Amino acid sequence: MGQLTILLIKEIYYPILAVVGVPANVMTIVTLTRGNCGLSKCISIYMVAMATGDLLVMIINIMMYHIFSYHFPHSFLSHTPVCKFILYLTAVSLDLAVWFIVSFTFDRFIIICCQMFKTKYCTERTAALVITMLSILIIIKNIPVLFAYEPEQMINKLFWGCRANLAVVSSPFGTVYKWFYSIWRVWLPFTLIVLFNSLTVGRVLVASRARRRLRGHSSENQSDSEMENRRKSIILLFTISGSFILLWLTAQCEFCNDKIDEHK
Repeated sequence: MGQLTILLIKEIYYPILAVVGVPANVMTIVTLTRGNCGLSKCISIYMVAMATGDLLVMIINIMMYHIFSYHFPHSFLSHTPVCKFILYLTAVSLDLAVWFIVSFTFDRFIIICCQMFKTKYCTERTAALVITMLSILIIIKNIPVLFAYEPEQMINKLFWGCRANLAVVSSPFGTVYKWFYSIWRVWLPFTLIVLFNSLTVGRVLVASRARRRLRGHSSENQSDSEMENRRKSIILLFTISGSFILLWLTAQCEFCNDKIDEHK
């Protein structure tokens, strides 16, 4: 009954997510690349990277894997080489979406909590380098996913479908990689985001109280642009972190479900 409920939710949720998410992320990327949002180039690079990561998740994970491959099991997408490559891209896109959020959170932590270091780190060049290096690392890190699946069947001398390669998955390397996979995508980024956000918010609250005391009662009715900018930064930070938590919960539920299936 529970599994049928989950399948029903997916049938409704994934198409809605694709219809809303793809145009929204495309418009976000176009708007940010035009540079008309009043954001610094450093922030714009991270924002474009996060929107691109989310767009890849929508196209590869949601549309290609959960919608097209699921509803058209005998299409071109079900050929084993294509299927394996889609699964590889699924892992890559999820990692990119998660770690781009972590990199942005760290950048905000540096600019607010490490005043002496921010002039060197929070630059357009550093942001581009961080995004590039993360992308290369994630692409290389997920290569073992290509070897974790094997064909389900052969029809007319063609391999169809993908299923877990038990010889690989059950091996010591496979077991270690699965736990590393969970730590890398779920627990480590979640811990880092909570840590950086906690330190950042704590620093902002302390600075805000000190600033209010310095301004005194004579200016308490005047607008404070710096306080307003900090408030907007916190709202942006928590909004982006919230999107990660949704990914985090999904990834962790999927991992736990896989572990339950293994022990059945």
